[in-house]
Parts: sequence; structure tokens; C-alpha cells
Amino acid sequence: EVQLVESGGDAVQAGGSLRLSCVVTRTTPGGHTMGWSRQVPGNDREGVACIGADGITTYTDSVQGRFTISKDNAKNILYLQMDDLRPEDTGTYYCAAVRARSCGTLPYNYWGQGTQVTVSS
Repeated sequence: EVQLVESGGDAVQAGGSLRLSCVVTRTTPGGHTMGWSRQVPGNDREGVACIGADGITTYTDSVQGRFTISKDNAKNILYLQMDDLRPEDTGTYYCAAVRARSCGTLPYNYWGQGTQVTVSS
């Protein structure tokens, strides 16, 4: 079974940057579509960024131009570079995966435990 372990969450001030990492074990990320979602208590989990097995990336509108998703297939790591962070980016960020070629075709069926990002104004 695929295992995902996130790291890199922290508390930062608005305008700062963070890079989240997700180590993928028991499979290779190259064969999976992978993404980052975030959740604030009381709200539904929101998809933030996705990278397909085909290499095509998608972003939710609120992070377009500020966040960059990438993966290192040789190291089995998924990244989320987050720049120009805003207080509304605060939440628990989850790494997710599904064996699919492209984003948006199948729901994720593997999830990490989450890493907390807190952005203060």
C-alpha cells in the first residue's frame, strides 16, 4: 500500500515562503497523479495543487502564481513550494495520490497524515 509522509509545515508571517515535502513509499510517484489539499477546522478539504502522471499541473485559483507543485521521481518526493503566503493559506496540508494518468479523473485514495501551516498577518 502507498504511504505518504508530509513535512515542512511551520508558522510564518504573511509574505513568507515554505516548502512542503511528501515522501512516497511502497510505490513510485511517477505512476501516480499526486496533489496537495488543505483543510481548516469546520471546512471541507480543499484541493490546492495537482500534478498528473502525465506531468500536467493544476492549481486552485487562490494559489495560482504563488504555489508550485513538483515531484522528484528519483527520490520519490512530492513538493509544494509556497511563496507570498497569506493568512488565508493557513490550514493542515495533506499529500494525496491516486493511480491515474491525469488530475481530476479519479478521487485520491491515498492520504498522508498532514502538516500544519500557519500564516500570521
